[in-house]
Amino acid sequence: MSQKLVDRNPDLVRLRDEGYSVDVRDGHLVVSDVPYVDAQRTVRRGVLVSELTMLGDRTQQPSTHVIRFQGDFPCTNEGAPIEAIRNQSQRQQLAPGLFVDHAFSTKPKVGAYKDYYDKVRTYADILVGYAQAVDPTASPLFARPLVNTEDDIVFQYVDTASSRAGIALLNRKLTTSKVAIVGLGGTGSYLLDLIAKVPVGEIHLFDGDKFFQHNAFRAPGAPSGEELEKGMLKVDYFKSIYSRMHRGIIAHPIFVSRTDLDLIQTMDFVFICMDSGPVKKMLIEAIHAANKPLIDVGMGIELGDDVLTGIARVTTSTSGHRNHVWDCVSCADNVADNVYSRNIQIAEMNALNAALAVIQWKKLCGFYFDPSPSFNTTYVISTNKLLRDEANNDVFAA
Repeated sequence: MSQKLVDRNPDLVRLRDEGYSVDVRDGHLVVSDVPYVDAQRTVRRGVLVSELTMLGDRTQQPSTHVIRFQGDFPCTNEGAPIEAIRNQSQRQQLAPGLFVDHAFSTKPKVGAYKDYYDKVRTYADILVGYAQAVDPTASPLFARPLVNTEDDIVFQYVDTASSRAGIALLNRKLTTSKVAIVGLGGTGSYLLDLIAKVPVGEIHLFDGDKFFQHNAFRAPGAPSGEELEKGMLKVDYFKSIYSRMHRGIIAHPIFVSRTDLDLIQTMDFVFICMDSGPVKKMLIEAIHAANKPLIDVGMGIELGDDVLTGIARVTTSTSGHRNHVWDCVSCADNVADNVYSRNIQIAEMNALNAALAVIQWKKLCGFYFDPSPSFNTTYVISTNKLLRDEANNDVFAA
């Protein structure tokens, strides 16, 4: 993927073709083997690291003139620090195996850098110029072959959002091997939308239903009439969309039954987004027996006096905290007057429920700070409050 990405961008191709060691790692442009002079007037080699601003697989104009550097602070051929480019000096880890020690700042004479060739060459020329004053043979031109990275395996294109935000390393805490989403209704589909942007290895989708017109009004995206006319199964419809971004989408066009429990038990984490009480109970018991973690989501929505009221619930079960589950999750058949079971269009509640579930999952992974873990959270529409570790089984409908 790194090689293909370079091939699609003339500015990166130009760097590579001139002989620079160009790589793309975790959304960063990495140019290695750049000669520079240290304080002892010795020529050494460092690494220039830049953010990558991209649209799809195409580089855009760099979003900042600042570039980072791995190595000692570079000096002139006389051994004096090049203060004119100093921005800050601090050891940082941007991604696994990718460290930087300094940030440089020098702006173009006019406007901004037009592309990454322009940006990299500006900084490289400064460093190499002083290096060649000490050793005329010093050259940054090696043209090493590019190698694939873990991100290249998971995503169809490089995750530059994490690198721009400085959380590429933190994102590695989310590299769960197998995540299952059981049920691709409103909440389940929004869960997929969020998790597809995370570097998990495989995302398994379980649902035996078709994607109908009413589903379009409580799911992410905007399917066309022609797409709806195809009568696709939900798992196939959503896989066709999210496989454009994530390589590990695996569709299981089934309603989970007892014969599928062995497969479910191989998952590293399971999100349960289904209404069927008896099947849900069987599923939770099987996951507990396999000592795997799960999150169950549900909503209880009621119509009264021409307004909707109710709650969204997120219940977490881990190996060390399971006894509360049966107090929070109802496994009875759907209640007849539960408006949610009649597909009322409440996409924002589906999205909120999914977001709360993903935030909780990321807390379990250590991505978000969570000094006091909560294993049952409810959002109450009427009071606009989030309640932690409180169960009100009278209004839990799923």
